[in-house]
Amino acid sequence: MTLYSCCLILLLFTWNSAAYGPNQRAQKKGDIILGGLFPIHFGVAAKDQDLKSRPESVECIRYNFRGFRWLQAMIFAIEEINSSPNLLPNMTLGYRIFDTCNTVSKALEATLSFVAQNKIDSLNLDEFCNCSEHIPSTIAVVGATGSGISTAVANLLGLFYIPQVSYASSSRLLSNKNQFKSFLRTIPNDEHQATAMADIIEYFRWNWVGTIAADDDYGRPGIEKFREEAEERDICIDFSELISQYSDEEEIQQVVEVIQNSTARVIVVFSSGPDLEPLIKEIVRRNITGKIWLASEAWASSSLIAMPEFFRVIGSTIGFALKAGQIPGFREFLQKVHPKKSTNNGFAKEFWEETFNCYLPDGSKNSPASTSFHKGHEEGLGAGNGTSAFRPPCTGDENITSVETPYMDYTHLRISYNVYLAVYSIAHALQDIYTCTPGKGLFTNGSCADIKKVEAWQVLKHLRHLNFTNNMGEQVDFDEFGDLVGNYSIINWHLSPEDGSVVFEEVGHYNVYAKKGERLFINENKILWGGFSKEVPFSNCSRDCLPGTRKGIIEGEPTCCFECVDCPDGEYSDETDASACDKCPEDYWSNENHTSCIPKQIEFLAWTEPFGIALTLFAVLGIFLTSFVLGVFTKFRNTPIVKATNRELSYLLLFSLLCCFSSSLFFIGEPQNWTCRLRQPAFGISFVLCISCILVKTNRVLLVFEAKIPTSLHRKWWGLNLQFLLVFLCTFVQIVICVIWLYTAPPSSYRNHELEDEIIFITCHEGSLMALGFLIGYTCLLAAICFFFAFKSRKLPENFNEAKFITFSMLIFFIVWISFIPAYASTYGKFVSAVEVIAILAASFGLLACIFFNKVYIILFKPSRNTIEEVRCSTAAHAFKVAARATLRRSNVSRKRSNSLGGSTGSTPSSSISSKSNHEDPFPLPASAERQRQQQRGCKQKVSFGSGTVTLSLSFEEPQKNAMANRNAKRRNSLEAQNSDDSLMRHRALLPLQ
Repeated sequence: MTLYSCCLILLLFTWNSAAYGPNQRAQKKGDIILGGLFPIHFGVAAKDQDLKSRPESVECIRYNFRGFRWLQAMIFAIEEINSSPNLLPNMTLGYRIFDTCNTVSKALEATLSFVAQNKIDSLNLDEFCNCSEHIPSTIAVVGATGSGISTAVANLLGLFYIPQVSYASSSRLLSNKNQFKSFLRTIPNDEHQATAMADIIEYFRWNWVGTIAADDDYGRPGIEKFREEAEERDICIDFSELISQYSDEEEIQQVVEVIQNSTARVIVVFSSGPDLEPLIKEIVRRNITGKIWLASEAWASSSLIAMPEFFRVIGSTIGFALKAGQIPGFREFLQKVHPKKSTNNGFAKEFWEETFNCYLPDGSKNSPASTSFHKGHEEGLGAGNGTSAFRPPCTGDENITSVETPYMDYTHLRISYNVYLAVYSIAHALQDIYTCTPGKGLFTNGSCADIKKVEAWQVLKHLRHLNFTNNMGEQVDFDEFGDLVGNYSIINWHLSPEDGSVVFEEVGHYNVYAKKGERLFINENKILWGGFSKEVPFSNCSRDCLPGTRKGIIEGEPTCCFECVDCPDGEYSDETDASACDKCPEDYWSNENHTSCIPKQIEFLAWTEPFGIALTLFAVLGIFLTSFVLGVFTKFRNTPIVKATNRELSYLLLFSLLCCFSSSLFFIGEPQNWTCRLRQPAFGISFVLCISCILVKTNRVLLVFEAKIPTSLHRKWWGLNLQFLLVFLCTFVQIVICVIWLYTAPPSSYRNHELEDEIIFITCHEGSLMALGFLIGYTCLLAAICFFFAFKSRKLPENFNEAKFITFSMLIFFIVWISFIPAYASTYGKFVSAVEVIAILAASFGLLACIFFNKVYIILFKPSRNTIEEVRCSTAAHAFKVAARATLRRSNVSRKRSNSLGGSTGSTPSSSISSKSNHEDPFPLPASAERQRQQQRGCKQKVSFGSGTVTLSLSFEEPQKNAMANRNAKRRNSLEAQNSDDSLMRHRALLPLQ
């Protein structure tokens, strides 16, 4: 059974070796063998396997110069290690390297070769077979390139725990250690690259992109991770397509139609160069320009795509490239390649033929195909395309440095350095085994592996715990997922001004070790969009919303498609594409464009505004006029009119009017706490003091004139001290109201934001409207009482009290304050204070004008009326009128009584009043003569009643000259008077002069 198994494995190995003849591998013996998988060709020829005959291995086509350089990097690293006295001394590394042709099938063929050899060694068939050409087991494999290929290889190698160290497979799926147990890599995980792509899009403020991915284990996971990152950044994807180098023409046409019709200008591509090439060729054929291509590292520097004839379509490419490394001596090693010298490298012959477009006579190709090649200045992919043209023979003396190919482009070693690092990683793992001290090893009980009989799984164990410093001084250690964390360079495609080739300008970098938000750096000054423009292209579903607007959602559209909505009043946005408008602080309001907040306009009844100036002028005018009246009254204080108006109360009344006018000034200017607490009490107390004075004056005279017989009790009761006491008591009630108000709910300054949004009204918060109502209500109550007494005394002598004017002033007062209530309730802001000031000024002017202007006019302009005789004449006339009416009433009553008793004739009471019925004075004097006689002798009044006229005559002479006449007149009057009304009449006539 064992022999049978051996035969089967040998058969498998023999078949596998036949498929890979001497010219299809690079192989060298050694104590320890490393495997290698490299894409020496880009693909395989399409061949219809109809199975009518035994299937043959497909032919690899389109030579890859970069792949051959990567292979050379592995050979260079192994030879460098073999010649090193410090690394694996007395040990020789060998290699077995195969071409994957960038396909899974070819890669699995090579992997089976590694596995088969290991199984042969595990069977220990040396006892049964004479294996002189025995090759040791492959303890590790370097490769492969594409993530899809590495996934297939890793699944197979993982079954036998053969470590696989990839130099270019970046798919994040390969980090799954449950599925890919033996996979490690020296290239960063695509997860960081997808994040970096989203960061670049966010950096340039793009939010409307399309995505294209290779339909393999590299493209699909990479673009899926990008979608996740894009969603977090509110980046919308317009379309998402999958491509492959094996896609038929119809599928390619469909993808191109989507790209052409899309409004997204940025296209994110996770693909390799070979998979993307058919799509780019069709786009170039249709001349679809104006797109920005964001390239993953797998094609960002591919010579298949970075061709001058494609530049007009993809010249705006920004891509990622791995961090370049340094390999000392590698340049010289590349130049030494020669088919005759490189006996261990079966790929050297084809490389020579493809490089110099010739054929070697001793080669296997009798009719070699002519091949054109493309040069590049970065590690781009280069290919030779077979034609039917005849190739000349090679001389073998061609100079490799005379031809520019991607093979000789060693200026930025990225993948080549990853290959170099992968080989050194395996070597250092072997070195750890070689130097292991028993008891400190990684295996059971601290045991160590035997370097001469080392197995693949033991190397894998040491690789997982590897930690060494590379030739650039960097620490190399694989994380728990078998990955190395690295950084990316960001490149931009430019056209070389020298030869017109595509060059890759480094314009930034991405540091995965930095903090989030600080990882990306881009130098925009180095970027050329489309090869010439410095202006960043626009790739958004909607135009940017300018400051002062916000993004509004359009129903049924992605979030990146929006309409710009103006910020409402009171809100602002100071940035482009704001998602929401911010509210302004309480004391601020949005400006006209809603781009910022400006302080709200502050309004109050200011001294400087026209309205405030006008009210101030009126208040000052009132103070001036009141002061003027007070001055006039003070100067003419001994004149009859001033005496007759109770000058002490008049002075107090004028002082209260001064306070009224002055209190209005507290309502003007910016309200402060102290002014708010002072203005209403000042206004209320001033007006109550004023009304109290008028009330006491009017009521005193009314009581005196209506008293039947004035006695000393009346005079004592209405003395000056008692008048002031009554004024004080009336005012004290208002003072008590104000004190209670200020104690319980004091007014204060208040910034009102609610009346108008953009204006702050600084007003006084009255604290208690009820208290304000009590204050004004009490004032109006006193005014109503005063009005009542004034109305009753309207027929008193006009020179004595001007009752008509007091009545009119009270009417004005009521009209003003009744109008004030609805006006006060319906206005707001500074107009509340203005309404109250107007009411105060109107009421004050009404009182001042009605009560004092007539007296001032007589004092200043009619001094002839400011005499004792004028005042007595007016007062006596009023007294006689009252007496005459009383006498006439008694006469009428007596006549009616006599008539009822028997028709007796009524008698006319005897008095000094001469009655003339239905006739006038037979010799009337002229008007001027009559006034002169009255001024000289006294006054004469006529009182008309229903059936006749009564003439009243009273004479006032100088005391010295007419004392006897006065005594005679009094005697006649006393003799003629028959009732107490006559005595009352004489008292009232003499009252003003007392």
